[in-house]
Amino acid sequence: MELKGESTRATGTAGTARIPSFNSFNGIDAELEETYVNMDDQPRNRVFVNRSLHLDRIKFFGFDMDYTLAMYKSPTFEIMQFNRIIQRLISIGYPENLSNYKYDFRFPIRGVWFDALYGNLLKVDGYGNILNCVHGFEFLSRYETKRIYPNKFVTLDRRRYSVLNTLFNLPEAYVCACLVDFFKASTEYEHHDHGVMSGDMLISYASMYQDIRSAVDFLHDEGSMKNHTLQNLSKFIEKDDMIKPLLERIKSAGSHAFLVTNSEYEYTDKIMAYLLDAPDHAWVSYFDVVVVNARKPLFFGEGTALREVNMNTGSLKIGQFKGDLEPGKVYSGGSSTEFTRLLGAQGKDVLYIGDHIFGDILKSKKTQGWRTFLVVPELAHELEVWTEEKAMFQRLDDLNSYLTELYRNLGDNYQGPTADITATQERIQATAWVMDQKYGKMGSVFRSGSRQTFFASQVSRFADLYSSSCTNLIHYPFSYLFKAPSQLLPHESSTGPFSQTTLMSNRVASPEIDLLSEGGLSPIMTPETERKSRRRANTEGPCYDCALPPPLKSMTSECDSGSDDDDDRLNTTSRGADDGGTTTDDEPADLGNRGQEYGIHDDVVMGVGIIDMDDQIFRSHSK
Repeated sequence: MELKGESTRATGTAGTARIPSFNSFNGIDAELEETYVNMDDQPRNRVFVNRSLHLDRIKFFGFDMDYTLAMYKSPTFEIMQFNRIIQRLISIGYPENLSNYKYDFRFPIRGVWFDALYGNLLKVDGYGNILNCVHGFEFLSRYETKRIYPNKFVTLDRRRYSVLNTLFNLPEAYVCACLVDFFKASTEYEHHDHGVMSGDMLISYASMYQDIRSAVDFLHDEGSMKNHTLQNLSKFIEKDDMIKPLLERIKSAGSHAFLVTNSEYEYTDKIMAYLLDAPDHAWVSYFDVVVVNARKPLFFGEGTALREVNMNTGSLKIGQFKGDLEPGKVYSGGSSTEFTRLLGAQGKDVLYIGDHIFGDILKSKKTQGWRTFLVVPELAHELEVWTEEKAMFQRLDDLNSYLTELYRNLGDNYQGPTADITATQERIQATAWVMDQKYGKMGSVFRSGSRQTFFASQVSRFADLYSSSCTNLIHYPFSYLFKAPSQLLPHESSTGPFSQTTLMSNRVASPEIDLLSEGGLSPIMTPETERKSRRRANTEGPCYDCALPPPLKSMTSECDSGSDDDDDRLNTTSRGADDGGTTTDDEPADLGNRGQEYGIHDDVVMGVGIIDMDDQIFRSHSK
């Protein structure tokens, strides 16, 4: 079934990718073309690849709104959220002194788990091994952490742990730390492992978190926070001038754009009108279909009734909508199954772009087979640190290799660590700690030392593409092949033609390959790089623009040539022993009494377990 008013998508001959000409961008003015051609070659402008994707095969580009098209200014927006959560807690009986806490944007990161039993924020890897344990603002030493979690290993129990996976969760995570810190420091309360007591009253960490969640839900439902945002759009919303050109390019390429957001119509209408400079509902014309109140992730399950919105009043029309989806109209609710059918799309025809790893990315991929693009605004800062401190990561890698050699040379008469081993372990731990602090107080969103976080494992597994902004797509022609690099298992990467020694000896002397091997950037489109892209799309040749992004990079190899196969595999990454839960030394060291102050980790992680994503608790707020 075709959308009413649908234009026909131009295609080339079989096996040939269609390359748009710079002269064929109808509706794009000269200023945009100049911007497109001469965009600075910066890492933050790149789109990174986990699974290969042909842009010319995408017929429908779907967008979330909040933190995707509408980027909230950080930390200004988080400060406003934090202050309102604190005031709500005070209004329901929490101490007035909580208002003395000020939001510190360098502390919280998304992807951490809150343990409602012990009141701890946990930074874990993809296997459930604990990388950081924070009680209030105190980073627990390895001994204190092992007292609570004997193996420094946890499995996700929905009755106990909450995964703070969205950018809306950052103030929530900081409020959790503030409450724990406040009651821990107060002399009016008796401290217990699971909370605090005052007389006969127990305030458990679980009840604290329930109150925080209730406060957050109240603020979203009550509406004052959204009204305050709408009254101060320039203060809280980043106005990206590339949104309009991107949507125009999608249409000019013969594709379709749709918007599916959890926000209600009145909020969406004002935000999108501001972003696109299109008042009086004119912004709707940039999309073929608009769905509000989607209630993701429910939208990707059983869904709700699909209804049409009266754009003049914002109210819902009576009855369930059963007709054809029409451009220029706005719909509410529905389900992805019904939506896809009415849209006339098949799974891999759709590229859905959003910021919520569960509500946008995981569910759309697992239920509909949509291709996925995760927006990670923190990536801009992560890339800055990575590029500036890459030598430190290389030093960490060299130290780990040296430690391996030291153990290898011990022989069978092992009597315990030698002085060299101990000294090397201390250097590894110190280097990892310093590197972590370059990112923020809880370290990188993607890693701790050389170990990837739970959030990083989600990104690798479920996001086909990811970038700091959805508008980074404008730096690539719609014929582009995002080619994933070859991912080898340890027995493949360490032997044969792909071993490091062989790769170095057979290395092709190419400036482009040299650039990528050193963590270089994919090209921002110029006429010259477009011609190269055309050659790669139309012939079988090596793809030079496919290096894994630095935050998730575990091994770089030469990639196979661009082909017509839509490689939608879940890449197998080359993992070190530390990912499996065995001995690792690249964690911050336990420095005695300084351990609590500096946030030290254990140097031994025990236990192995793969986390099933469907066993997690994810909360989808009205975004």
